[in-house]
Amino acid sequence: MNSPAPVEQLSFENALTELESIVRDLEKGDTPLENSIAAYERGIALKKHCESKLREAQAKIEKISVNADGTVSTAPFEEQE
Repeated sequence: MNSPAPVEQLSFENALTELESIVRDLEKGDTPLENSIAAYERGIALKKHCESKLREAQAKIEKISVNADGTVSTAPFEEQE
């Protein structure tokens, strides 16, 4: 069996796909306990990795706005809470 790639080397999309697969498998409830625990731990690492990738992307996003005089300006993205 191939061992999975290190979480930190995965793209956001690959990590999310793997996380979704783990969730589906765990929801079925037919995975042995030891494997379920390992999958859950991997899932936590994948979730943290995805959150980190999203924060990185969010930091790069700039809000673009058109001023009343028609000029365009940018400002750092501000998280909506």
